Amino acid sequence: MTEGTEARNAPEGQEARSALDAAQAAGDRDPRVGLRAVAALRRLVERLEALQVDSARTRGWSWEEIGTALGVSRQAVHKKHSGR
Repeated sequence: MTEGTEARNAPEGQEARSALDAAQAAGDRDPRVGLRAVAALRRLVERLEALQVDSARTRGWSWEEIGTALGVSRQAVHKKHSGR
């Protein structure tokens, strides 16, 4: 198996392909297809945000810095992510 094949078979590669498929489907003319794709993308964004907030906190970022990077208040990001 080549390195490229291994990368394509990795779970991260599958998630990336699924995200790309969902992004393309979000523009579908059929609202059922488009709305399901939007919901899938929303779940993906929530997971990515949680991962990045955890990463930032591990590196010593303040809630203020994280909120600024996300374009929200420190209170909003703290309320959403501090209880995990």
